[in-house]
Amino acid sequence: MLFLETAFVMGCRKGDARLGETSATPSSNVRSDSTVALPVVGALVRRGDLVLSVRATGAVRAERQVTLRVETQGTVSEVLVRPGDRVTAGQALVRLDPRPLNLAVREAEASLDEAHTRLQDALVGDAPDDSSEAARSRREGARLRSGMGGAEARLERARLDRERAVITAPFGGVVDRVGVVAAQRVSAGEEIARIVDLSALTIEASVLEHDLPYVRAGGQASVVPSASPDTRYQGTIEAVLPVVDTTTRAGRVVVRVRTSTGRLRPGMYADVELEASRLAARVLVPAGAVIERDGRTLVFRARAEWVYVPVGRSNGTETEILADSVSGRPNVGPGDTVLVGGHLTLTHDAPIRVRLATRGASGP
Repeated sequence: MLFLETAFVMGCRKGDARLGETSATPSSNVRSDSTVALPVVGALVRRGDLVLSVRATGAVRAERQVTLRVETQGTVSEVLVRPGDRVTAGQALVRLDPRPLNLAVREAEASLDEAHTRLQDALVGDAPDDSSEAARSRREGARLRSGMGGAEARLERARLDRERAVITAPFGGVVDRVGVVAAQRVSAGEEIARIVDLSALTIEASVLEHDLPYVRAGGQASVVPSASPDTRYQGTIEAVLPVVDTTTRAGRVVVRVRTSTGRLRPGMYADVELEASRLAARVLVPAGAVIERDGRTLVFRARAEWVYVPVGRSNGTETEILADSVSGRPNVGPGDTVLVGGHLTLTHDAPIRVRLATRGASGP
């Protein structure tokens, strides 16, 4: 994180008329009248929405993942991809030897020609424009006896097998596995390759039944992979599934995550924060800014000014500051800087050196 550093060095006052006596104890190495500036970290107060969340865990899955299988028998002539290759929709992955398939097409075409000749011989002398019921019946019988229907079907099948000799990617993604090699003899149904689309992932998170009523489709979600706790992805709640498991007493929530990094992978486990409710237009400080002294909550403003604040809801990242009962407004407001690091042992108006984070407190 980048910081802007500003030094505030002040002599410590002996007390503050507004605060009266306090029981705070300064650091053992720094007296209350010391001029040594203590290093602290500050963050900006902001006005925004406080998003309350439900925590859950789940497994990452690919929305589109397919195992491709050969649909006709033959011999592999070319394998055009390797595991880990990125492919586009329609890209050729594997080719079978086309020669037997071309031969099958020619044989089917010849059979169709023979059947057509037999049909023509059977209809010699019939008027083509005769639409009587007897004429239609004679033509249908002659077609059946000639074998035209079967010959047409065999030709269509031979052409389809020839088309299937080239196995292509049905969508863009990454090749996860290749199951054949060149010169291998394959039969219909054998696995060729597996393709995974890493750009559209879902997480099926388990949510305890008493939390399910607070989760709504369309809400925000924050995803942190167990293998990479410093990485956070933003997602959307796609659906709240209807069935609750009778053993675990948990329901399932589907979260969609779109990412182009490739670091979030199917099969990973992840911690998920699901938006449960949103409190609009609140005065918010980082949760770490709020401390308790003598049973009262307070924050330190940038010059180590000790300010009592009534607090509202918190999501663990940010805390809502409520209006003071006397003034009717919050004692800190947007644009103020509050201390979030190195402030736990400070006294009121202690000399400090503030490193102000370039970004203020952010929501989940």
